[in-house]
Amino acid sequence: MDIFLDGEGAIYQQLVRGLKNAIASGRLAEGERLPPSRDLCRQLGISRTTVVAAYELLRAEGYTNTVTGSGSFVAKSRFAKDRGSHLQSAIPPQNERSRIARGVFDLKNMPGRRPDGIRHAFEYGQPIRNKNMDALWAKEIRKAIPRAANRYPRVQGNPELRSALAHHIERSRGIVCDADDILIVAGVQQAIQVCIQALLNAGDTVAFEEPGYFSARKLFQIAGAKIVPVPVDRDGMVVDEIPPGVQLVYTTPSHQFPTGAVLSEARRTALLDYAQRSGAWVIEDDYDGEFRINGPALLSLHASDRNGRTIYVGTLSKSFSAGIRLGYIVAPPALQQDLLAAKWTLDFGSPTLEQMALAGLIQSGAYARHLRWVSEELLSRRTALASELMARFGTTASFALPRSGMHLLATFKSLGADAGAMLVRRGHQEGLALYTVDPCYVQPPEALGLILGFSSMTVSDIREGMAVLERVLSPLLQQAEHNGANSANVVPLKRLVK
Repeated sequence: MDIFLDGEGAIYQQLVRGLKNAIASGRLAEGERLPPSRDLCRQLGISRTTVVAAYELLRAEGYTNTVTGSGSFVAKSRFAKDRGSHLQSAIPPQNERSRIARGVFDLKNMPGRRPDGIRHAFEYGQPIRNKNMDALWAKEIRKAIPRAANRYPRVQGNPELRSALAHHIERSRGIVCDADDILIVAGVQQAIQVCIQALLNAGDTVAFEEPGYFSARKLFQIAGAKIVPVPVDRDGMVVDEIPPGVQLVYTTPSHQFPTGAVLSEARRTALLDYAQRSGAWVIEDDYDGEFRINGPALLSLHASDRNGRTIYVGTLSKSFSAGIRLGYIVAPPALQQDLLAAKWTLDFGSPTLEQMALAGLIQSGAYARHLRWVSEELLSRRTALASELMARFGTTASFALPRSGMHLLATFKSLGADAGAMLVRRGHQEGLALYTVDPCYVQPPEALGLILGFSSMTVSDIREGMAVLERVLSPLLQQAEHNGANSANVVPLKRLVK
């Protein structure tokens, strides 16, 4: 470790101050051995006598202990670590983006996270672990290592992966494209950020599903966009309620988040017509459209767009592994250069090694087999969750079975949304993590809604978790029933608490 001298006064004094600063800041931790005096004098170009004298003073002042034959060690300190206490701990936001971000972003309270010490968690958006893929992934990584050049990756992405994805999404999502139409990004979040940078100015208007994907909404808000909530019903976004003057529409048409609704054919046509008439762009976030649980395959919105107004965003993080942080954009030709430039400003390109390994999985057919296995597992887990909901809560819980995806939304209309905080708190006390739908709304919903993810839980975990949910939720439902609540009468929380 380097010891920094400040250049003021005698070398001996500079060395003592440098060592004290290293100890106070924690760079030299309690119990850690100081550099041997011979090593330090060679490193700093000073005499060993100077180093030994400095060490002796540190020992005399209680900073270190000396063990004969072993060296000098940092003492259990009575000195508080100073990690910049002289610096300001809080300052005003330094620009408009930071001002907005402070209002909408809180890393410690991000929705959907699994708290520590939880036995069961109905997390949503977590990919299924397919242990059968571990050996195949390791094999593809080993194959890719000697081929991965020791240079920065291509901004647009690895050509092999882009070509493999073009073939894959043509078969699975009906999108006819080639490798040149695809841009590899670091997941859906970066895909949206790239689109923001290429398409929006501060103050531009974005039509956004209500309820909708809160992380995407935060990105638009931090960029200074004006969010216009557009209601969602059983047929997806109510396109007729998109106002004029919108620069961009964000939608999840194949499996609306969080409701699970599928955008109807009539509304797909209406949305594409709106984009063409108004000059608006449409971001189609197909975050889990590949997980078709039942029913016929759905064409993507992009596949129906004949005017090049739709930007398709797909992810490999949810379909394969969250840790690889890879996704992709299928860009209209008119936007390709702008999106490439936006990607370049963010990171020069996504990691080559993982891209090459994924290309190998897709080309070999292993990725398609993995998706079929995942879809079968999701069907089994969704069936278990739906059965438990019906058995334990009956008609007090309303929900629709999604055709795809990794979660379902259960609504308890006899309880107000303000019961959610109490329910989440009681769940944590019982080792159960629950997630309300509230963060998905700009305006709070009237009734209690729970997003119940089932991808990260086995069937037995789901049953055990639902037993705990019944234990913590039933008292609230019983009290609501006792108070004469019904589906048309939402009971405020204050009437449920004795």
